[in-house]
Amino acid sequence: MQEKESKKIIGLMSGTSCDSIDAGLCEVYPDLSVKLIQGINHPYPEHIRAKIFSAFRGDISIKELCQLNFAVGRCFADAANILIGEFGKPDLISSHGQTVYHYPYDEKLDNISLKSTLQIGESAVIAKETGCMTVSNYRENDIANNGQGAPLVCFADEKWFLNKYVDENGRYKNFAIQNIGGISNVTVVNSDTATFGFDTGCGNIMIDYCVQKLFNQKYDKNGEIAAEGNICESWLDCLLQDEYYFIDPPKTTGREYFSPKYIENILKTAPSEPKDIIATLTALTAKTISQAYERFLYPSVHIDTCVIGGGGAYNKTMMKFLRMYLPNRIELKTHEDFGISNNFKEVMAFALLGYCNYYGISSNLPSCTGADKRVVLGKISLP
Repeated sequence: MQEKESKKIIGLMSGTSCDSIDAGLCEVYPDLSVKLIQGINHPYPEHIRAKIFSAFRGDISIKELCQLNFAVGRCFADAANILIGEFGKPDLISSHGQTVYHYPYDEKLDNISLKSTLQIGESAVIAKETGCMTVSNYRENDIANNGQGAPLVCFADEKWFLNKYVDENGRYKNFAIQNIGGISNVTVVNSDTATFGFDTGCGNIMIDYCVQKLFNQKYDKNGEIAAEGNICESWLDCLLQDEYYFIDPPKTTGREYFSPKYIENILKTAPSEPKDIIATLTALTAKTISQAYERFLYPSVHIDTCVIGGGGAYNKTMMKFLRMYLPNRIELKTHEDFGISNNFKEVMAFALLGYCNYYGISSNLPSCTGADKRVVLGKISLP
């Protein structure tokens, strides 16, 4: 068995918000801890980003999608090369890619499962343009083994939080690790039960869409717009009735569900004041997190601390609403309180998955994804 050594790995990630390519040079150690050396947010070229959003809407041809896969690969390589220019070549690159479609449902055609996922950002291009071995396409092997291909960051959450922190009585703390990106997902790390996780629902997708539509801004910086609005309780109650929130885990969702068509439909019954719309959608994300805990966590798991990561951790109004909706007994922290970057946590997680691929370590958690078994994730492209 190959003896494990620490590796320098560049993690590459672009999420459902598609606001930039997150790139981070990480040191990954044999105990599976990860240190972020340097992280950058590399913007997509304007027309490439617009084309990605066209892909989200299904408004591009097969030819354009084919071209976009290679173009996004070059964008990812550009982001990696910025770090390479400063720090030199890493041992490998680990790229999540850009998800353009995720379909974790058991629909069948001629009795053949159509459960599937598609991340673009051709890894062969990244390998060629950087001169580095590149690991990519992490979700497919989990789906091939009857999983949902998500959430995958649960593996990192378990390694970084399980049996690592104690309370004043010397008892290991139980965590809800809550990411709020475009989609919100939670990992439950508990010393008494197997780690499990699922997507709690929409994160920033609907907020970002409406801020762009109503205020011509990419996102609600620090939650400032939401802070000036009022929650429309009747509209919020209506939005909370969506069937997704009642489905038992394991479950995942994405931009395919909370689509522009979905958002435009709910806006038909929205309050007239634009700031109230943003305030209510921000409350929706916080409330659906709280309700997911009530339905699927508290009946079986005691939670001491909720740790917020992703863009939502920077939204002061979101954090205020979370504090309002979560029980007072639960500590509310961010990843920064544990030495993990809020901004680059997922980059660090995929650097870890790249390390696991290199050493043949299984890195999915069937208790989170619903897969039949533990498997090694990722495919390798050589320069």
